[in-house]
Formats: sequence, C-alpha cells, structure tokens
Amino acid sequence: MTTGRRPKARLGSLLAALAITGGALLSGLPAHADEPSAGSAGKEAPRVDLVLDVSGSMRTADIQGKSRIAVAQQSLNEVIDALPAETEFGIRTLGANYPGDDKNQGCQDSKQLFPVGKTNKVEAKTAVATLRPTGWTPIGLALRGAAQDLGKGETTRRVVLITDGEDTCTPPDPCDVARELAAQGIHLVVDTLGLAHDDKTRQQLLCIANATGGTYTDVRTQEQLTDKVKQLVDRSNDTYTVTPTKTAGTDKCENAPVLSPGVYSDREKFSEHRVYRVPVKAGQELRASVSVSLDRAVARDYGVLLQATSTAGQELVRGTDAGSGRTDVISTGLRWSTNDSKGYVTASPSSSASAKPETTVCLVVSNSLAAQPGVQADPGMPLELTVDLASASSAPDGPAMGLGRGWILLLVLTLAGLLAGLVFGWIARWRIAVWREN
Repeated sequence: MTTGRRPKARLGSLLAALAITGGALLSGLPAHADEPSAGSAGKEAPRVDLVLDVSGSMRTADIQGKSRIAVAQQSLNEVIDALPAETEFGIRTLGANYPGDDKNQGCQDSKQLFPVGKTNKVEAKTAVATLRPTGWTPIGLALRGAAQDLGKGETTRRVVLITDGEDTCTPPDPCDVARELAAQGIHLVVDTLGLAHDDKTRQQLLCIANATGGTYTDVRTQEQLTDKVKQLVDRSNDTYTVTPTKTAGTDKCENAPVLSPGVYSDREKFSEHRVYRVPVKAGQELRASVSVSLDRAVARDYGVLLQATSTAGQELVRGTDAGSGRTDVISTGLRWSTNDSKGYVTASPSSSASAKPETTVCLVVSNSLAAQPGVQADPGMPLELTVDLASASSAPDGPAMGLGRGWILLLVLTLAGLLAGLVFGWIARWRIAVWREN
C-alpha cells in the first residue's frame, strides 16, 4: 500500500541456537518419543527464503536516521556476503512492484526477486539494490509463495520475514496461512523480524512465528537486523541434517517422555520446569544441552538451568547460564556417567544376571525468565534439547583426592622449610663463632 494507507509500525523475529554436544550417537535405547529420521536428510542442503516487505511505509526514516528500506538493504548485503557455501538462499518481495491504488491488484504483488539456490552474491546484491518502497502488504500471499519457493523435503526449511507492519490484504490472514503451512507437515519454520513496534503488528507476527515453531524479534537498529538474519541463516546451516523431534516435557519425572539420542523441540513457559527421562546403561556417559530462544521481550537478568537428577530427586549434576538481555538464545549443558552415581541412583531390575543394569536419569529444564509488561506468556519460549550417549570417559579426580594431595604437598614443603631454616641457622651461628675467634 502507499505510505498513508497503513500503520507505520511493524515488527520482527529471532531464533534460537542449539548447543550440540560432541560424541557419537548410540542406538538401541527404547524411544518413547519419535526419533529423528536420518533418511536422506544429510543429502539435502539448508534452504532459506527471505521475504522482504517493500511497501510504501518502508520509506519511513526512523532507524538511526535512515529509511527502513535502506537499513534492510544494507543488512541484506552483509548477510549475502556471509552466506555459507552450502546454503541455498532466495529472496521474495511483497509490495515491490505495483504503485497504483487498486487494492485488488496491489494485494497480488509478491514476486521472487532471487530464486532459492546456490547464490551468485553479485547478482543477489544487485537485485536488492534495485528495490524501492512501492505498494501494499500481502504477507499471507507472500508466505504461500515462499513455501512454494522452498519446496518440500525431510529437513527444515526457513522463511525469514522482514516487515514494518501488519498485512493490509487479508484475506488470507497471514496467521491462518502460517497454521495452514504448519498443518501440511512440510518442515517449514517462519521467523519474523519487525522494523516498527505497534502492538497490533507485534501480535500478528508473534502468531505467525508461533504457529510454525519460529521466533519473533523486535528490531531497533541496523546492526541488530543484520545479526538476527545471520543467526537465522546459520541456524538453518547448523541443523538442516536433523529435523528436531517435537516432544512435550512434564512437571514430574515419573510421567515424563523417554528420550533416546537425538534433537528435540519443546516450549517452556516463564519460570517453568520441564522434565524428560533418559535411560543410561552402565559404562555410558550422558551428554545433554538445552537452548532457550528469547522470542519476545523479557525482563533483564535471567537464567536457564539444566539438571540431571535421579528418579528419587537427588541432583547428580547441573549446568547453568545467565543473561542480561543482550542475547536472544541462552544455552547450557552437562555430562554425567553411571561411574559418577555414588549410589544416588537405582538400577532398573533385570531378569538376567548377565544383563547390564540401566539407570533412568531425569533431565530437568528450568528458567528464571519473566515477561516484560504487556508481553504474552503463551505459548511458551521455544527450547531445543540435545541428548547424546557415548562411552564413559575418564573423569578427573574428585575434589577430595586433589585436596588430599595438596595437604601432603603442603606438609612436605613445610618440613623442607623447617629443615632449610635449621641448616641456615646452624651455618650462621658457626660463621659468627669463627668470626669472634679471629
């Protein structure tokens, strides 16, 4: 639409990163949650389609003295320069071509600017440089077009939507389109990034992101926009070989889902605990990590906690991380093996004396997040949990043993010091006695 026909505010999105723990994945454990399929996933390249709003209101100059379109163009240039070689990247526009007042025609204005595929960076940046703010805002239509651009496959495809306002062309409602795409099971995630900040737009973009398991971020500076898009592209590159399996943690270990090695996605509300179970055999080491994406405005000073506990509730080990509002993903991890149990956990009964005992470890994800005023608490924050099992590695000596050796060393040094003092004193007295005689 033209500059005067729609609100000047819009908004945005973010992502979440996942901390992948090292080690080979072992098979053979019972999986009560669906396991990620390897299949042909490893043969597919990561695919990202960036949908850019080029409607009339993008002329507004309110980001560090620059117009919204100029900020977006500069950020896209930097993103294109930093694209990983294996990433298939494309750009789709909305509102970039029809300058007239016919809404019916303007609301059909969504075109592929640069096809999804191996990127010729010069051609892509040249295409971006030609864009001028022009028309209306058919977000729903553009999302359907982006899904077609990316195609179908076994791995997650990402749509990154950059806009400064809500859809002015409903129907179709973009939130309904997002739900429609999610229901097709085509592994499509939509992340939204906004360049303006009115509540109505924020709610629409949050709805789009939440419907597809994506993230939303309110963008305030050019640097922030560049960093966000790079994060999302990197995220696609990091995880394209494994589509996270959806799971649902519970508030108690006894009825928590049982996880085998893999990558899992869930959502956790503010200040909530989510519990999962992992069977660990004798001689195995559990390696787990969790990343929580801050896809909405949260209060400063927060943290995330990942605990491994016994089924009786005794803590075995923990990992923590804290933030102060300067990051969009907060992550932590832990390692624990059956050799470290010290009697706190009970092996599951076995019908065979030769069978190796198995320990059930409860993984507890907690957070101290609090929403800023006016921010919705539902749905919860996106989290990704990585579970790995490897052969138990040699653990470093415990503090007691290290402390014991330290006391022995201190005693030896003390005795050596006393002996050196006695010898030095005896020599000094002898020299004084000789001096007096002479």
